Amino acid sequence: MTGKKLSSNAKKENKKSKLTRRKFIRNSAFTLGAISIIPRHVLGKGFVAPSDKVNLGFIGLGKQSRGLAARFVENTNAQIIASCDVWTTKNAWFKDHVEKVYAEHRSQSNYNGVNTYLEYKELLDQTEIDAVVVATPDHWHALQSIDAMKAGKDVFCEKPLTHTLKEGSEMVKWAKKTGKIVQTGSMQRSWDNFRKACELVRNGYLGDIQKILVNVGNPAKPYDLTSEPMPEEVNWNNWCGPAPLLGYNHRLAPSNNDVDFWPDWRLYQETGGGGLCDWGAHMFDIVQWALGMDRTGPVKFVPPTDKNAVRGLKMYYANGIEVVHEDFDRGWGVRFIGTEGKMDVSRSYLETDPANILNVELKDTDTRLYKVKKDHYQDWMDAIKNRTQPICNVETGNRSASVCNIANIAYDLGETLHWDPDKEKFKGNRVANKMRAVKYRKF
Repeated sequence: MTGKKLSSNAKKENKKSKLTRRKFIRNSAFTLGAISIIPRHVLGKGFVAPSDKVNLGFIGLGKQSRGLAARFVENTNAQIIASCDVWTTKNAWFKDHVEKVYAEHRSQSNYNGVNTYLEYKELLDQTEIDAVVVATPDHWHALQSIDAMKAGKDVFCEKPLTHTLKEGSEMVKWAKKTGKIVQTGSMQRSWDNFRKACELVRNGYLGDIQKILVNVGNPAKPYDLTSEPMPEEVNWNNWCGPAPLLGYNHRLAPSNNDVDFWPDWRLYQETGGGGLCDWGAHMFDIVQWALGMDRTGPVKFVPPTDKNAVRGLKMYYANGIEVVHEDFDRGWGVRFIGTEGKMDVSRSYLETDPANILNVELKDTDTRLYKVKKDHYQDWMDAIKNRTQPICNVETGNRSASVCNIANIAYDLGETLHWDPDKEKFKGNRVANKMRAVKYRKF
């Protein structure tokens, strides 16, 4: 009928048809608007409103990813839609694991929305992904997080945030440049007992803090595992990535997550920071928070005289407070010693001496620390939605990781180091300054 004039009756029918369509569209829009305010429980346990949904990709599918995936499915409105690992076995395992978690916690027994990748940059190329969780070994954290920010993704990066001092300042720079929201996985800040402990310190209920003891693991050591046959299901060159090409050993990186140990990459200088960084990123982080030092750090590091010692490093803040890497016989934890009392805090205890300090009720005039609404993971989701800073943002994560990384350098060199937190450089020590970074391997 193109090019022909419509009859009078045809014109009336066409006008009537247009009015009917407009009415239908108007009524449909009203109905859809009404649906948006129906409580979620009416729509089903697994329903996630599009405005609330954050599409997540996971990079690094080792043992830690099991719990992380569950936390994001159980406690947040995130939707896990992609995963990446250099192990084909772990990609297959993660996809199956996530689908089971959705079935259990969101009643989505048919969830099949996880696309798997062997190259993390392919995952970052997917425009439908809003944010990523980086749970790879430490030597990959900064590179993958920065690439994610450049690709327009917000980032949740496991602790310690960085493997070297230079990486920390780079991550802070790129977060500012891109405006991306970075949460460090130092989740103790989101736990009530650690916040309470820090508020007691911050508000002077222990008096003036004179000394702090922190017990965490040993400094990092050079890689020394015996080489084993290479599994076919891994791209080992990419697993090592910027680190030296190490001989394969299942203790360093098992082919699946059903093992009764945490992989030993954490222990070695090439891929981690030893127990000193692994748990130090939790416990020294609490020291930083309690003292109000989230934008700075200790200025002097004094290692023990015995170069083989794995405890005994002393560090000093500009205000004179001394922190000692020392075992006080209570497992991994922190002991604050003040003029009016002392306090021990860990994941399994919070105790004060005298005991009544613990029962103090904060006054209206006291300093209150950041309290998450739900947990560490939803806090990141809220920050993404509101474009605000989460409880353990990139600068905070950088400063806590720096304490651990400097401690490793001090143990390694066996000499006193003077650190300038503003310039993020050592004073008068060229060797130590070179150790702020490592040369990445081309791969």
